[in-house]
Formats: sequence, structure tokens, C-alpha cells
Amino acid sequence: MVGPVVAIGAVMLVILMLLGFALLKASAKAVYLAYFPLIVIFVTGVIMAVLPKMIGKIEMLGAGVGGWGISFLFAAVISGLCTPILDVYLRSGKQS
Repeated sequence: MVGPVVAIGAVMLVILMLLGFALLKASAKAVYLAYFPLIVIFVTGVIMAVLPKMIGKIEMLGAGVGGWGISFLFAAVISGLCTPILDVYLRSGKQS
């Protein structure tokens, strides 16, 4: 059960990092555009982590809905730590 959750989290992390990088490069004027996918995935993770308490256990691709929620939260938090660092790095290079 731990293996699929880690795999889903790793895949979501890579997707969020690439999406954040692409949005940072594409939108110079929209400052917060790269952070919206992180917020959406974080809120989805919270909902999916709480959902099994209300509706019971549902499995998808080897992991329960709660496992999907935990992996989404993991991906959103790690990407939320890395995206601002990349944002500051890219914006400091443009001002020089």
C-alpha cells in the first residue's frame, strides 16, 4: 500500500514542478499564476484525505482515496517549497 502512494506522489511532484516551471517562464507579469496548481492540488489532497471517513474505503490503482490525498498533499507541499525558490531565482536574473 505504501508503494503506490509513494509512486503517485513522485509522479504528481514531477508534474507540478514541470507545470510550475512552465508557468513561471510563460508568465512574466502574472506573479501568482504558477502557484494556482499547487493550491488546487493541495485542496484536492485535503478533500481526498478526509473523504474516506465519510464514504468508506475506495481503491484506485492500488491505493485508497486517502492514500491519493496523502500523495497529493506531499506533492503540493514539496513543490510549494521549490517553486518560490525557482521564482526568486528567475526574477532576480531578469532584473540584472
